[in-house]
Amino acid sequence: NQLLLTMNVTVIQNKIYELRGLRVMLDFDLAELYETETKYLKRAVRSNITRFPEDFMFELTREEFMRCNLSTTKRGGTRYMPFAFTEHGVAMLAAVLKSDKAIDMNISIIRAFIALKQIAIDQKRVMQKLEEVRSELHQRIDIHDAQLGQIYEAIENMLDDQADKRQKEEAWKNRKPIGFKKEKD
Repeated sequence: NQLLLTMNVTVIQNKIYELRGLRVMLDFDLAELYETETKYLKRAVRSNITRFPEDFMFELTREEFMRCNLSTTKRGGTRYMPFAFTEHGVAMLAAVLKSDKAIDMNISIIRAFIALKQIAIDQKRVMQKLEEVRSELHQRIDIHDAQLGQIYEAIENMLDDQADKRQKEEAWKNRKPIGFKKEKD
């Protein structure tokens, strides 16, 4: 039963589109899932139009329809643009369509929307965690860069000190002695 539920959710998720910044399902996909004809679904919606404000359902423009590449599906030409239902619109369809199949399918569709939201939330968490790790690595690299800079500076100072010491020793050896010369007997 769980496998069937997962398959249902996956099939439904493939029928969820993003339009106007919203995740929506189109009337012909919903009609297919509810095992009814699109015209009956649209008729039920139109006769209960007050239940479907713009944030629940809207009609696609021809440009949106073309942009979604839906005009080249098996549906062929269409006289009327499809309705797009948000998650809330799909939930409202259960009250309008009243069949057992519609109610069962609505539960699966709502689960699919919830699963998509969870995926988005999980993805956001992962992105935040990655940003935290990136920031922490940046800080560590900056600290290591500073420490390496100090080490290089200390090494250069030591090398300079050794060079100065060698230079002073050479100067001492090559100095012109002062004082009396001792004669050899």
